[in-house]
Amino acid sequence: MEHYLALGAVIIDRLVGDPRTALHPVVMIGNCIAWLERHLLNTGHTPGRKKLAGAVLVAGVLATVYGVTWLIMAALNNIHSWAGYIGGAVLLSFAISPRSLAEAGREIAGFLAAGDMNQARYKVGWIVGRDTASLDTAEVTRATVETIAENIVDGIISPLFYAIIGGIPLACLYRAVNTLDSMVGYKNEKYRDFGMVAARVDDIFNFIPARITGLLIILAAVLLQKDAVGAWQAIKRDAAKHPSPNSGFSEAGVAGALGIRLGGLNYYGGVASLRAYMGEAKYILQPVHIEQTIQIMYIATILFIAAAFACKWLLS
Repeated sequence: MEHYLALGAVIIDRLVGDPRTALHPVVMIGNCIAWLERHLLNTGHTPGRKKLAGAVLVAGVLATVYGVTWLIMAALNNIHSWAGYIGGAVLLSFAISPRSLAEAGREIAGFLAAGDMNQARYKVGWIVGRDTASLDTAEVTRATVETIAENIVDGIISPLFYAIIGGIPLACLYRAVNTLDSMVGYKNEKYRDFGMVAARVDDIFNFIPARITGLLIILAAVLLQKDAVGAWQAIKRDAAKHPSPNSGFSEAGVAGALGIRLGGLNYYGGVASLRAYMGEAKYILQPVHIEQTIQIMYIATILFIAAAFACKWLLS
């Protein structure tokens, strides 16, 4: 059943996309996190108390999301099995984001192709945290490719993976884990202690899906006639250099597959930060690499769904 839910969610996302509404489950999860943060985070507390408060935040959000989703799915399944399937596929479609990633990437690539650097910089600023006001074409491309590549794990493979092994409640719990990390999992003065548990839990949840994604990217490179050997070599050589224990697998894989180099010097609030290099610069970064990354993303998604059906068939 879960593999059909995953397929249904991907189809819904492809046809409908990710609606922008205050009733979006991820928006509601984010509002819940923000409300609890205001009541739990006291910047005057000791590091130990901040870590404890952060742990309470994570436990409370995850228990709530899992419990509410379980009750929703139980109610739908009690109505009819088809209600459970359709409702579950819709809920899971909210947890994945291939279409929104593709649309954002293609919009930025379009502005670059048209020579509209102001709009390209402005739009890429919506999807990255770095300073974008002075980026050139290659750097806007790099930022876009890095974001899409990283989100193959966070925005697609991880939620589908947890849906398949634990159903819709576990997939929604994963989305809450990822939202917690994106909101409080920073290593700055405010969140270093309070967000520590959120960041560690996100690392744990993405550990297996990230490595699966690396393999999927290599297979996608074969199907797209890209450099599969380069993808494998880049993952083996560069993935561990990434600040995240997981994001390097997808970023290095895409870099190696396309013969480009990711990473380098970024600025955050005017402060320089050197990100380890991923891949080798066989080609100069240009807008076409954004579309190629989107193609890898979609092929990796299809391969994951196909693998889920194959595993189900072998185990039945």
